[in-house]
Amino acid sequence: MAKKDQVTSPRPSASTQENEEVDSEGSYSLFNIWVITLVLKLLVSIGYRSTDFEVHRNWLAITYHLPLKQWYTDTTSEWTLDYPPFFAYFEWVLSHLAPRHVIEDGCLDLVEKGEYGMLTVFYQRFTVIASEVVLFLALQWYVNSSRGYTDKKRAFVVACSLVLSPGLLIIDHIHFQYNGFLFGLLVFMINNARLENHLMVGFWFSVLLCFKHIFLYLAPAVFVYLLFGYCLNTELLYAGKISHRVVRWKNSFKLAFTVIAVFTVAFGPFVWYGVMSQLLARLFPFSRGLTHAYWAPNIWAIYSAVDRVCLQIYFRIPVSRSIFQYIFQFDPSNLLNKETLKSSTRGLVGDSEYLILPEIKPQLTFFLALFYQIMALIPLILQPTFRRFVGSLTLCAYASFLFGWHVHEKAILLVIFPISFLVSRDLELLDSFNLLVSSGYMSLFPLLFTCEEWLVKVMFAFLWYVIFYFNFRKVTRIPKSIGGQGRLSLGRMINSYILGLATILLCTSIMDLYTHKFAFLRKLEFLKLVIISTYCGVGVISSWNIFSWYYFMNESIWSND
Repeated sequence: MAKKDQVTSPRPSASTQENEEVDSEGSYSLFNIWVITLVLKLLVSIGYRSTDFEVHRNWLAITYHLPLKQWYTDTTSEWTLDYPPFFAYFEWVLSHLAPRHVIEDGCLDLVEKGEYGMLTVFYQRFTVIASEVVLFLALQWYVNSSRGYTDKKRAFVVACSLVLSPGLLIIDHIHFQYNGFLFGLLVFMINNARLENHLMVGFWFSVLLCFKHIFLYLAPAVFVYLLFGYCLNTELLYAGKISHRVVRWKNSFKLAFTVIAVFTVAFGPFVWYGVMSQLLARLFPFSRGLTHAYWAPNIWAIYSAVDRVCLQIYFRIPVSRSIFQYIFQFDPSNLLNKETLKSSTRGLVGDSEYLILPEIKPQLTFFLALFYQIMALIPLILQPTFRRFVGSLTLCAYASFLFGWHVHEKAILLVIFPISFLVSRDLELLDSFNLLVSSGYMSLFPLLFTCEEWLVKVMFAFLWYVIFYFNFRKVTRIPKSIGGQGRLSLGRMINSYILGLATILLCTSIMDLYTHKFAFLRKLEFLKLVIISTYCGVGVISSWNIFSWYYFMNESIWSND
């Protein structure tokens, strides 16, 4: 481990500190921000919405009309229910809260393809906005439970950056999903860990998993943290005194009972009706391809892009053909199939094939993700503190996002949320954070491809980045030794990369503007997505490398002091 750096914390002057501490309890409220964002969300509610809107509308209809035992077996629509039971119960509640006029509008019609009007749109948009109150309450509790002027100010900056997240605005309030309240549950879990309420950590994470199983990405870190921080007496364990006293039996039984109780409430009815196999098949559809329709900015996006480049070289430079065949041992007859070639450039789910590079198997993605997660767990085993826990959460999310099978681009929020709780204290982590949020949020832009939403997504994300770039730098403590010339060079590289993001955004936006006028631009639509996902993938991978370096090499960052 590296030698601990000496640090200095920014403090208010002695003449004002007492008054600031007295007023700090009531001065950091998120209410005004909630009101402002409410207006913005209402303004974008009538704009673009994705197929996810019809997905959730159909889930409302399924849970409203069908008995519970048929929820995970119904195939009336292609948008079948594929979230865990708590989310199904949530949809059931929303369906029974729908006003009569909304029901008459077609909101709850169980049909192959829904037909509805603006009343349904407004109702479903309202449910997203209302459910996001959970996130505001969780973050307000995080701010209020922070002690001292400096910690409360840092917590407020973190809370504001998350409630104003461009990712949540794009994914939930325009594209349409319910991530806000789910991440509110994650914040409840993280803050309970900060307050050392281990039993509640287990409770909230169990609830979270029963709402959306993508949070399994974080499960290894949560399991190790609770095992070594709550269920085992680590002082005896590390001292080599192996006996029955090493296990804290009372804590272990309480945690086990809590977790089992939550999962029993969620899955018990489906076990009773004998439909657990259908439920699990819906939750884990392993038949899907390596990449999503629009490539998430990860390792496989770059791998896929390299395959496309090699394919073009193969056709345009004849001398390269024998070299590629010798190195990669592929079947050249596949390149004669027009349908295969077409599928390799459309980027659709399940039909994209690698024509030059070797195919990637699900087992390889699982092994790579698990390997890097295990690496992140080792320091947590030795030091089960809150900051190590959040660092491990972040790296587990990184590993799953970068190496996982069929990763959605929206999963980048699983990395951004945990890391936000760390960067407000240590300047070293801001480099990784800036790379992550700039590339991660821009990778979501292609989800909104209509001109009407361009100004919203670009200007809101730009203003968010500028505001919180300076606010995070303002509240972080500055080490006396900050790396000298090496850190300066790293900062310049990151700024150059972010400037490149702006250049790519400008070029792709011009392409979007003139696509309807020029036919050749319509043929380059997928190329535009490849460029964005590949370039953003470089940023996310670089962010992961920088964060990993500090996680393993700078011990001073991970103390709770």
